[in-house]
Amino acid sequence: MFNKVILVGNLTRDIELRYSQGGMGIASTAIATSRKFTSNGEKKEEICFVDITFFARSAEVANQYLRKGSKILVEGRLSFDQWVDQNGQKRSKHSVVVETMQMLDSKGDNQGSGQGGYNNSMPAPSQDYSQDSYAPQQGKAQSYQQPQPSYNNKAREQSRQMPSSNDIPTIDIDEDEIPF
Repeated sequence: MFNKVILVGNLTRDIELRYSQGGMGIASTAIATSRKFTSNGEKKEEICFVDITFFARSAEVANQYLRKGSKILVEGRLSFDQWVDQNGQKRSKHSVVVETMQMLDSKGDNQGSGQGGYNNSMPAPSQDYSQDSYAPQQGKAQSYQQPQPSYNNKAREQSRQMPSSNDIPTIDIDEDEIPF
């Protein structure tokens, strides 16, 4: 069987980051995608809202750099969630578990718009943050053992703050080199 989802859209709300008991980051938000089409000579747009969840390092990176309105490409798998609500009724929904993401906003987008866009000290917009680089997956041999960090309240506070420009390397990319 094959379960692969690729979405490009804008985040509908800020990232909600929490940590599991084992110290793994779990971030959730939603993405809005749109499809433009013509029906009976009239131009229409269909918008779809999808909940997305990031895990481990991707969750921390998403929380650090993404805000409501950020344009993002995500690849992941479709997940079916079921629960019982407060009234005792069974509820369910589909969501996407993100395996790879790419930030698509350019450095200057969303600045001053009140939606918390990028500043000049952030990484290049096409930087790829994939879980493959730090989380073992089935069938893939890993030649390294990554130590588990211990998260305390101070570490959580630091992960929510923007890094200083000294902490992030400058990447010089000519806009003509970007394929989209």
